[in-house]
Amino acid sequence: MSPTPSLLRQDALFRWKEFLPRVAAYARLRNHVSPEHENVSRLSPALRFRTLLEDEIIGETLAEHSFAAGEKWLQEVCWRRYWKGWLEMRPQVWRDWRKRVATLRSTLPATTLARAEAVMSGASGVASMDQIACELIETGYLHNHARMWWASFWIHVEQLPWELGADFFFRHLLDADPASNTLSWRWVAGLQTKGKTYLVRLSNIEKYAPHYLGSGSQGSERLADSAVTTHGPFDSTEYKPCPLPELPIAPPPFQGPCGLWLHHDDLVPEVGPLASLAPASIAACVSEPVYQQRYRLSPRRVASLRTVLADGLSRARNHYRCPTHALESACVASALCSWAKAQGLREVVAFAPMVGPVADTVPRLTALLESQQIRLTLIRRPSDARAFSFAGAGFFPFWQKMSRHLQSPQEVSRF
Repeated sequence: MSPTPSLLRQDALFRWKEFLPRVAAYARLRNHVSPEHENVSRLSPALRFRTLLEDEIIGETLAEHSFAAGEKWLQEVCWRRYWKGWLEMRPQVWRDWRKRVATLRSTLPATTLARAEAVMSGASGVASMDQIACELIETGYLHNHARMWWASFWIHVEQLPWELGADFFFRHLLDADPASNTLSWRWVAGLQTKGKTYLVRLSNIEKYAPHYLGSGSQGSERLADSAVTTHGPFDSTEYKPCPLPELPIAPPPFQGPCGLWLHHDDLVPEVGPLASLAPASIAACVSEPVYQQRYRLSPRRVASLRTVLADGLSRARNHYRCPTHALESACVASALCSWAKAQGLREVVAFAPMVGPVADTVPRLTALLESQQIRLTLIRRPSDARAFSFAGAGFFPFWQKMSRHLQSPQEVSRF
């Protein structure tokens, strides 16, 4: 069974230093899936929670390797930012997906829901796909190829709703990111890029991950190259981009004591535009009811959220030399408002959450703080603002702009 990636910043930094010399071989080896996943970095959980920053990885890659040697690696690192930027311009995609998950759970026939549960539990009868499902549940991690194969199996072979498959991944993946997870599933289904679906092929598994077939070939005929065809029709909703919110890229002058809100979308405040902040207090909040009731996250996922918040609070306490507060509440917004009021704060500062669960708390948090004459200031990292501005259309137009930016000497010097 594959190893579970570490979530702590010190471990992610160590893993990155180990992987950096192998970046040049990444393009050649990355598609080959091995049980230990030594051909990929396994840094995606650290990048998802930003216990390790894309900026750090990009800067050190370009310092160690030529752009040409590291391009494929840099491309994959930037995919997450592309997805985030794309979803920031189309937040309704996230909201529609969450509504659809709830609707499907309550309206699908019992036989369909039972089959979905069997496939998710590793009892589909297709040995390779069942091994992948069990690996996800037991480790919280899958190689990207395995994710695509299993998603295609779910949608195009089992003909189950993509929304429920995406929810299964979201509940178990330690690197589950609202943008990357939701939009990747839409891509496999043929929704993200119209007319393009991703079809699982047995020959692909045989070539790149033969160990998934080593436990037996039961059901493999269902994955035969000639047997898998596009399943549809799918939802044809068109999501037009809206303008990116205009957010500051540095904290403004404050009129009174400020506090720092740490959340799961960015947990390295000591690096970047908030590094010189002088908060009077720092808080992070855990909400078991939200995790377990609203999103039905696995115990491993819930534990990972607690781990990264505790790590972030510990580093922030050492960096800012001020009190930190680990809050527990059914309502994150209410808990943070009570903390800010009790600390006598006039301002709460945070990195802007991305579209997803954390951002969903912002409207209520803003209203509660304003009722106490406390202002919420959200900061966008400059590199995010730049990358998101490139993400209005497809990935390859994004990469054309991003690659020119990364090769600009004055920009590289900023990393």
